[in-house]
Amino acid sequence: METPSHTELQEIAKLHDFKLTDQELPVYVKSVEQSMVALKRLNQLYDEQAKTAVRPTTGHRPSGQENQFGAWAWKTSIQETFTGPLQGKNVVIKDNVAVAGLPMLNGSPMLEGFVPSGDATVVTRILGAGGEIVGKAVAENLCFSGGSHTSYPFPVRNPHDPLHMSGGSSSGSAVLVAIGACDMAIGGDQGGSVRIPSSWCGIYGLKPTWGLVPYTGAFPIEPSLDHLGPMARNVDDVALLLEVIAGRDGLDARQGNTPFSLHSYKKQLHKPARQLTIGVLKEGFGWQGISDGAVDDRIRAAADEFSRLGARLVDVSVPMHVHGLDIWSGIATEGAWSTMVRGNSLSHGPQGFLDEELISFYANARKTRAAEFSPTVKSVILLGQYLDRKGGGKLYARAQNLRRILRAAYDDALLDVDLLLMPTTPRQAPRFPDNDGLEDYLEVALNMMQNTATFDASGHPAMNIPCGKIGKLPTGMTLVGRHFDEVTVLAAAHLFEQGGFNLSMQ
Repeated sequence: METPSHTELQEIAKLHDFKLTDQELPVYVKSVEQSMVALKRLNQLYDEQAKTAVRPTTGHRPSGQENQFGAWAWKTSIQETFTGPLQGKNVVIKDNVAVAGLPMLNGSPMLEGFVPSGDATVVTRILGAGGEIVGKAVAENLCFSGGSHTSYPFPVRNPHDPLHMSGGSSSGSAVLVAIGACDMAIGGDQGGSVRIPSSWCGIYGLKPTWGLVPYTGAFPIEPSLDHLGPMARNVDDVALLLEVIAGRDGLDARQGNTPFSLHSYKKQLHKPARQLTIGVLKEGFGWQGISDGAVDDRIRAAADEFSRLGARLVDVSVPMHVHGLDIWSGIATEGAWSTMVRGNSLSHGPQGFLDEELISFYANARKTRAAEFSPTVKSVILLGQYLDRKGGGKLYARAQNLRRILRAAYDDALLDVDLLLMPTTPRQAPRFPDNDGLEDYLEVALNMMQNTATFDASGHPAMNIPCGKIGKLPTGMTLVGRHFDEVTVLAAAHLFEQGGFNLSMQ
């Protein structure tokens, strides 16, 4: 780190709308020089403590027939313990999560060459529980898309019909689970990115309560929206993986409200149905100009199945639900710009582990390869910078304040029912755009989030449950529970799974 020149300090002052006089400038230069002494010592101290790679790079980036749906980012085999709750299970990790020694692209060419030297907390826990990590799954470009067309190096295709999208941003994770390439996968979710691809690929996917699963070692979008969650072909495996990865790690500032004592999720899957009251959320259906009537009808039929299985079904209205995506947009636009762009994946303030390797690599890539940002991320940059320039964070503050009202609205509804029920997405997986037009590219990236993004903003646990196919393509319903009540969400999903509805409706 070099001491800034007189010219650089004048430029910084100008950027922040003040001037340094000729008399002031040398005083500020001296002050900065004195501070730089301590900062240089900090650098030396950090270098002395720097971590080294805990394992060599193994495996390869598959292509061609070995990767026919474009879902693999990297194939490998890593197993450190051969006993534990995940013994015999193979797991795929979304490629926005660090696995030491394996390349991490996060769906973007900008991160070519980045190889983490440490594991994310969820990776450490999976390996410690006897799981085998068999690879990394392709993510959408910097995880900012609900489609599966933005990822690098190739789009991720739906295994039920490759002309259609698999959903994003945990696109590769959902596909690899769906085709049986792994037993379980880790997905990330900031606007629906576990649940959307789970719905469109016909698997189970849980976005836990915000803060239940540590985000340490994963590339952030916006800290108050960041979630990691389990994906699998059955509820047992979702519950088992959640049991392994959940809980405080002492490193993630998102976990301030996370309970110290957690449930044994798999052991509590058999909650009696007669104790469940499920609220069918009126506002989750019939999105004007968006909803597919066939999807709405299928999910209502799935809801009726709960009555047959012994649960009590009631209609529920949460008028604030129709504004959930608006509130999420206010947080995500300025927040993502601040974290992913201005902060180079760093959010100042909260105490917790910060991945200096990632921050440094990405900061350099952002300066030298900004043209390679995807159109979805460029759109966030343009609007986020504009909002900050015009409002100085005012809109972000309003959205954060409104999220408390949104959360309270769901909490009030959940006083009378155990769960809320609605379609995961208002429509099935769309076809890939027929052309390379920018307008179509952007339109299909974020047009399915009405029932997903709102629960990233509110923080409630939400899970996709497959409900069979309409034509060639799967569809799914969402169950939403009280904060940190994943036990009830999973028990209801297990009840439905055992009822066989999703098989009878193929």
